[in-house]
Amino acid sequence: MKLLAIEKEIQGVKDSDYAPFLEAEARKVWVLQQQGLIREIYFTDEQYAVLVLEATDRTHAREIVEQLPLVQQKLIDFDFMSLNAYPGYARLFKT
Repeated sequence: MKLLAIEKEIQGVKDSDYAPFLEAEARKVWVLQQQGLIREIYFTDEQYAVLVLEATDRTHAREIVEQLPLVQQKLIDFDFMSLNAYPGYARLFKT
């Protein structure tokens, strides 16, 4: 199933706190993309990460993001939303 993971702010974290972990973060994102677990990754205008994950459920989605160095260092965290197929097309084919 697809899940949306939206980064949430952690109070007290400074921009300089991220620097030692950014290369490792990029490497881990690459690995997770190659494994098909991260399908897409974006940043909002406010510089929050948004990930589209392929996971069995929210617990699995949490396990995926917990592999990220910035999450492990408690510099970022995520909220999750399930993404379900749009059901509205069925309205076009009522008989």
